[in-house]
Amino acid sequence: MATYAAISAVGQGVLALLEQSCPKPEFEGAKFRLYQASDFKAPMDEGVSLFLYRVMPSTVRRNLPGRVDSQGRRTRRPLPLDLYYLLTPWAKTAVKQHRLLGWAMRQLEDTPTLTASFLNHYGTPETDTFLPEETVTLVFDPLSIQDMLNIWKPGEPNIQVSATYIARMVGIESAIADEEAGPVQTRVLAPGRLTEP
Repeated sequence: MATYAAISAVGQGVLALLEQSCPKPEFEGAKFRLYQASDFKAPMDEGVSLFLYRVMPSTVRRNLPGRVDSQGRRTRRPLPLDLYYLLTPWAKTAVKQHRLLGWAMRQLEDTPTLTASFLNHYGTPETDTFLPEETVTLVFDPLSIQDMLNIWKPGEPNIQVSATYIARMVGIESAIADEEAGPVQTRVLAPGRLTEP
């Protein structure tokens, strides 16, 4: 399972995937940034922003066992999360904005699975954030009009066309080992007297 840096690594990894495959010269000046709510008040001129608007416990698997570490200790159960992102294209014209959105959505549909080797470039430099066999899957997940308006509330009146995605099953591992008692070897029963009422 991944370390606590996984949330940051996933967001940076999605943007890096888009930046590395950005078609040039059409989107030569495009920037790729993680956004906070305050960034929507003064957005970039051209590029793609990724805004993490919700984090929820994953409903796919809630009963994952802890991992056995290199010293044979079992860690506590991981925290499985789904990360909800708002992907927004920015441009001076609607045509270019729509082209950016179409290209970005196609790119994420073509590469929905992010591997540990790719994501570890965007985690902590000292250790790998994800274990070698781990992956994160991106799923296009359209919102209702009302939910989309609620997300854009801080940015009013500058609402932009956007797409929403879920990064599924990002498991954050615990650093605490669970103490396990050894198997029961013997049972000792103390004899007692039975009394009648």
